[in-house]
Amino acid sequence: MTVPARITFATLGVADVEAAAAFYERLGWRRSSGSVPGEIAFFRLGPVVLGLWDHDKLAADAGLPAAPPLPFRGVALAVNVATEAEVDQVLNDAAAAGATLLKPAERADWGGYSGYFADPDGNAWEVAYNPGFPLRADGTVDLPE
Repeated sequence: MTVPARITFATLGVADVEAAAAFYERLGWRRSSGSVPGEIAFFRLGPVVLGLWDHDKLAADAGLPAAPPLPFRGVALAVNVATEAEVDQVLNDAAAAGATLLKPAERADWGGYSGYFADPDGNAWEVAYNPGFPLRADGTVDLPE
């Protein structure tokens, strides 16, 4: 058997679950009724579920020592959109919801257009338009085989 080639959950360690969940709700994302207020929050993002859980509890669950998060955690999540104008709009909407703009949108070496914001816990999100990886009708990226 091989490891299934998919991501079903992405869980972010956060300082305050309710504050983090409120931020994502301001983005227009809907919290699942399976969430436990103050403990864990879930958001369906297409085929992936985003979880928000206490940073130290997440570290303990993974068997890792809890440490203060670094400014860059070595991971960036991404939201791809269909046009350059949408990149600008999403970055503006995220900032209006309380995000920190990390990098304004600009043309990228790979031929697209992207920028970054951070959620209130410092998790980096890229917002990108990539003409080489167009979006399917369901919002997933059409990645070449």
